[in-house]
Amino acid sequence: MGNTFGQLFTLTTFGESHGEAVGGIVDGMPPGIDIDIPFIQSELDRRRPGQSVITTGRQEADQVELLSGIFEGRSTGSPIGFLVRNTNQHSQDYDNMQNLFRPSHADYTYYNKYGIRDHRGGGRSSARITIARCVGGALAKLALKPLGIRIQAYTSQVGNIALDKDYRLYDLSRTDDNIVRCPDPNKAREMEALIKQVKLEGDTIGGIITCVIQGCPIGLGEPEFGKLHAQLGAAMLSINAVKGFEYGEGFDGVFSKGSEQNDVFVNGDGGITTTTNHSGGIQGGISNGQDIFFRVAFKPVATLLREQQTVDIHGNTTTIHARGRHDPCVLPRAVPIVEAMAAMVILDGVLLNNSIKTLKNVNK
Repeated sequence: MGNTFGQLFTLTTFGESHGEAVGGIVDGMPPGIDIDIPFIQSELDRRRPGQSVITTGRQEADQVELLSGIFEGRSTGSPIGFLVRNTNQHSQDYDNMQNLFRPSHADYTYYNKYGIRDHRGGGRSSARITIARCVGGALAKLALKPLGIRIQAYTSQVGNIALDKDYRLYDLSRTDDNIVRCPDPNKAREMEALIKQVKLEGDTIGGIITCVIQGCPIGLGEPEFGKLHAQLGAAMLSINAVKGFEYGEGFDGVFSKGSEQNDVFVNGDGGITTTTNHSGGIQGGISNGQDIFFRVAFKPVATLLREQQTVDIHGNTTTIHARGRHDPCVLPRAVPIVEAMAAMVILDGVLLNNSIKTLKNVNK
């Protein structure tokens, strides 16, 4: 249970970190969309391991195989099945963890829930499963492109090193110009140095990814339990290592008065708009046409390349010293995952909105 995401545009994932492959089925893809396979692969390349000195050393091509739902380069409207084969597993690196519970991992909860767990790389709880999300998100981006909806995430904080400017003051198109995926090159160098330092210490570090959605139409989201920010929050909190989500002014808004926070409506050149966007593009759970922006907090990676105390499956106190290839900081590789989840939420909202409009027209 719990392996399918979305309502009309859905992604069902399968696979384990050290299994044969990771893959999924996308259902609800609108027909007639140009399927740009190099673009889909490029989204996987942004997530793949081994891409820089500050990521895991696991070397995987992460080559996607599209199995169905596409004819002559366009989506047919039928389910799109896809597969990414695992080719560089070092399962022996996890032999010493078979009967131990790694601190802050899913080992203990999985073992208690299911009575069995795949200890090799975390199995189903591994961040490698996010491959499927990137494929689903890439397909969603292709469907959103003709609508003029653009999604850009970037690393805005690593440890105590943070960007201190409004996202509109950065050239977000330069995000991928450095290995940290931060649009400020000076801050990116500081972040890179910090990640390298904690890696040398056998430790890890967390941070924040900011995401901006531009060109989103008015009306996405439902007024009660399907609020757009709630859907975005659920999507982001389903990503491995995510500990927090806030949109608009978020928690910083508590320092302001209502007179300072309210987004005042005015009649602009393009119609009704607001003078500010403290709401983050969402009011009453529904998009208002302004930029949607939110922040996602990632904890430090739980796997440390140093000795830690733990217990075994029998409750006996012991120690664990992890081996293998692990990220000292997940943020650079998590940027495309955040974008992917946002794209799927927005496309789902567009399709739901269109279905409501269709029913209204039918009932006229």
